[in-house]
Amino acid sequence: MFKPLSVFVGLRYTRAKRRNHFISFISLTSMFGVALGVAALITVLSVMNGFEKELRERILGMTSHAFITGADGTLKDWQALQDMIDGYPHLVDSAPFVEGQAMLSQGSRVRGTLVRGIDPQLEGNVSTIDDKIIQGRFDDLKPGDFGIILGKDLAIAMGVATGDKITMITPHVTPTPAGVMPRLKRLNVVGVFEIGMYEYDSALAVMNITDAAKLFRIPNKVTGLRLKLDDVYQAPRISRELLSTLPANYRAADWTYQHANFFRALKTEKTVMFVILLLIVAVAAFNIVSTLIMMVTDKQADIAILRTLGMTPRGIMTIFMVQGTMIGIFGTLIGVLGGVALALNVETLIANLEQLLGYQFLPADVYYISSLPSDLHWNDVTVIAITAFSLSLLSTLYPSWRASKIKPAEALRYD
Repeated sequence: MFKPLSVFVGLRYTRAKRRNHFISFISLTSMFGVALGVAALITVLSVMNGFEKELRERILGMTSHAFITGADGTLKDWQALQDMIDGYPHLVDSAPFVEGQAMLSQGSRVRGTLVRGIDPQLEGNVSTIDDKIIQGRFDDLKPGDFGIILGKDLAIAMGVATGDKITMITPHVTPTPAGVMPRLKRLNVVGVFEIGMYEYDSALAVMNITDAAKLFRIPNKVTGLRLKLDDVYQAPRISRELLSTLPANYRAADWTYQHANFFRALKTEKTVMFVILLLIVAVAAFNIVSTLIMMVTDKQADIAILRTLGMTPRGIMTIFMVQGTMIGIFGTLIGVLGGVALALNVETLIANLEQLLGYQFLPADVYYISSLPSDLHWNDVTVIAITAFSLSLLSTLYPSWRASKIKPAEALRYD
């Protein structure tokens, strides 16, 4: 016998055919309960990671990783700033922009909007908006033509399409003999884009940077310089380090600052979902308690004999801890394998299920993300596996301690 006696007996009890089949059934239920909980946790967290990744990519397709502006919210010579930061580590590219609030009017329809002026030649370096055009062309934003590209929902709300005209009302006023009048400008709708997020599709309009600067009365200036970085997760650190190398009259911000509440809410939701689903694992793990207590009751005579032969209480505890640990190990292992396989193939499985049932779970006309994305993180798998196994091991302590306190004389009195 090449293993300690208590471990050998524990493994022998695990493999043995029991007289009480109900105990075997509870053991299998506990094992598959742990497996089901682990698989569910891995799959759900992977899907949540997939949604978060999809949303982040859509947001960062329109929002710069970071941006730099002047102390007064404008930059006069952005080319000089671009030359200053050119070649900075982790900086991929940059592009100027003009941004401001305005109102769009078409007949009796009025809608507030965020107007962004961009350089069509440089914008593709920092965003993906040129790939999201569904009507018109991105190159139609020519300086002096006062063309505008609207988000899909904004265009629908205003009742316009490519080729129509629309009136923009800026917050600046023009003094006239009749009094102060708002600044109005008729614009040509040259395109429509669809990002897939209501925040942008319903409230964003894009113009040429030269035309936008004229409308917002900052000629020869821009609002700032948008930056694209090689690692979006390091944007706060990189933007701070970059700002420290520039003169004091510049300020910077990154995408985590602009969308802090949104991603904080996603993180909180993921944490709450982890805790809720962990309760499934906890319930299954604590079923091991009932399994081992019934096993201790069934094996009282064996325990008494082992004690009379000289086995210590610690050895008795080890016997039943081995049993519970084996249930936890196999349950966790099966759950990890099943969860990883499901997480890696959930998109294909859901697509096949939709085709089989003839029903789409996430209709494209209702949900912007019509598929079920999945992004498996191995660190999540590791945390889930360790947590599930720890709960299983914790569940063995009380029954094992109770077994170690059995007195041989009392256990054998009626046998």
